[in-house]
Amino acid sequence: MSTLLGISGSLRKASTNTKLIRAAAEIYGAETFVEGNLNLPLYNGDVEESEGIPPGVMALAKQIDVADAVIISTPEYNKSISGVLKNALDWVSRTDGSPWNNKPVAIMSAAAGRAGGERTQFALRLCMVPFRPRILQGPEVLVASSQSAFDENGRLPENYEKLLRELMDALKAMT
Repeated sequence: MSTLLGISGSLRKASTNTKLIRAAAEIYGAETFVEGNLNLPLYNGDVEESEGIPPGVMALAKQIDVADAVIISTPEYNKSISGVLKNALDWVSRTDGSPWNNKPVAIMSAAAGRAGGERTQFALRLCMVPFRPRILQGPEVLVASSQSAFDENGRLPENYEKLLRELMDALKAMT
């Protein structure tokens, strides 16, 4: 039984990054698709010391650990990853074990700008280095002007769907 975990770096209800992980999951065709919840408290070492790691963080770490592969899509905020994604990475790094270690990961982005989140993907790769996942190097899926890229059914234009299919095929081959 294959399990795919999707992580969207946006909490917005109509997030194009959430739409992108859902489109990727449909193409990937895992038996089980789970969306990680990044609506976590801000990391605070004092809270960790006094209360321990929050249950939501533990649940996310477990989802990462048991997934056969992970897809991450993040918007570009001020030339980097979103705060909620960075916060989740920081929290998960505090859990026991190494849930990211050797985990196959595909990165993608959907952004309002014309570059489609190219800088955020670079920044995310840097943030992931200490965790030692196996991050696919391509093809890059950079959905530009994302607010108008998806149709009413959440479908992408053929050029983006082709790249997404290539990325998901490469991720399957890695798992």
